[in-house]
Amino acid sequence: MEATIVPDNVKHYPVLLKEIISVISPQHGGTFIDCTFGQGGYSKEILKYKGTKVIALDRDSDTQKVARTIYDQFPDRFLFKNLKFSNLNNLKLKNENIKAIIFDLGYSFTQIKNPRKGLSFNSIGKLNMQLGLNDFTAHDVINKLDESSLYKIFKYFGDEKEAKFISKNIVNYRKTKKIDTENLVKIIDKTKRKKNFKVHSATKIFQALRIFVNKEISELIYGLINSAKILKKDGILAVVSFHSLEDKIVKSFFKNITTSKSFSRYEPIIEKKSFSFEMPVKKPIIPSKNEIDENPPSRSAKLRYLVKRDNNYDIDTNIEEQFYKLLEIENLSSKL
Repeated sequence: MEATIVPDNVKHYPVLLKEIISVISPQHGGTFIDCTFGQGGYSKEILKYKGTKVIALDRDSDTQKVARTIYDQFPDRFLFKNLKFSNLNNLKLKNENIKAIIFDLGYSFTQIKNPRKGLSFNSIGKLNMQLGLNDFTAHDVINKLDESSLYKIFKYFGDEKEAKFISKNIVNYRKTKKIDTENLVKIIDKTKRKKNFKVHSATKIFQALRIFVNKEISELIYGLINSAKILKKDGILAVVSFHSLEDKIVKSFFKNITTSKSFSRYEPIIEKKSFSFEMPVKKPIIPSKNEIDENPPSRSAKLRYLVKRDNNYDIDTNIEEQFYKLLEIENLSSKL
């Protein structure tokens, strides 16, 4: 999943910040859950409004340093948890007035540039790509999984057209030598027959590995389900996505819990299903031209949001069935 990043000479800032604030209306107070704390951009902005409280989550323990500085400013209104957002239902929220739950599915500039995480194809040394609270690394994936598994990961998580040949060449190469970041980039570059000189040849493979290592498909699906469950009436669920796969999941889930399926007029009349959520804006909100000019990577960002219209906590969705193939590919990690 692509990063919320900025050029080297510009400080990091959250994408679609003004739009997010407009949607969640923190000026009216309440508790907000920032599921992807990162560098704290959304949290800091929300806390500018009196009467607000932020519960921030992030699986990356490195973000705790930023969290501590915010806590020092707002000890009574800010709480940080080193937690995957798929587990946000484990939070004790009984007495909290949850006004909105926010997801920014991108990565921060500091994460991309951190050589220990190895998220970039410009990294050197052992493959990693762990964002925190992981069970295995990209090194394990590349050097241990069979050719068929690698193919599925590259094909379905990276949409890599030459996944078959790249997988084969990886398995052949590792017969004599362990593969590190530099080796992997060279293997991919040599394998690619058609090169797009505007995009690095390793981009899709690295995206696929990042998604697989961090189990981003199940994280997103269960993060969305659990968010929908814990929101109360008039609560807002807002998600900023960055590439087609994650946006497809968000779009499908939103449609799933806001509209009913169409039925043939010849089918028996059934009781009309009521839905707990409403989508005020059908099309995604995208960055302004000014934001894109200042931060070009933001051009792929899409903001979608829902409003909960009742206090029903039993969410009826088939999102897991819709994306069962991707969840099955994630489960290939059981081979490691």
